[in-house]
Amino acid sequence: MDLGEKIKRLRLRHGLTQEELALRCDLSKGFISQLERNLTSPSIATLMDVLECLGTDLRTFFSDQEEEKIVFGAQDVFDTRDEEKGLSISWLIPNAQKNEMEPILMEIDAGGATVMDDPHAGEEFGYVLGGQITIRLGEKTHKCRKGESFYFHPDAPHRLENHGKIVAKVLWVSSPPTF
Repeated sequence: MDLGEKIKRLRLRHGLTQEELALRCDLSKGFISQLERNLTSPSIATLMDVLECLGTDLRTFFSDQEEEKIVFGAQDVFDTRDEEKGLSISWLIPNAQKNEMEPILMEIDAGGATVMDDPHAGEEFGYVLGGQITIRLGEKTHKCRKGESFYFHPDAPHRLENHGKIVAKVLWVSSPPTF
């Protein structure tokens, strides 16, 4: 456990500066700074005081239950590029394969396509943010343009193709995760 980082997250969640937390705990700003960077260790009594000012206690602070992350940003995205297929994929949520659904942002170059995915249990949803795509589902094809969405049960081989002249950008959510 990163004690300093956890204290810093709690402080920021409460909208406090290091100086404000220090004043509430009757400590110096320098001590709070060192504490958050793990350059010093507090006594149990001092830690209890800091945690009380942050609205928690020792038991809750040290519980193994990790707080669920709700908002994800650019630092959480994992990007890949397959030049041969003309395809870029951005995994928007880290470790989404352990969740019930997996959202990705996909860019398909003109003439590009995803790999043919085998039938599987679940659901597929997508929203075309730019360009247009063709959804190949078994022997059937369906066009989907910017501003349109698609939804299907993947009970046949399927893939996305870009027969247009510009890059297609698609937000694609698979449940369960398959990417």
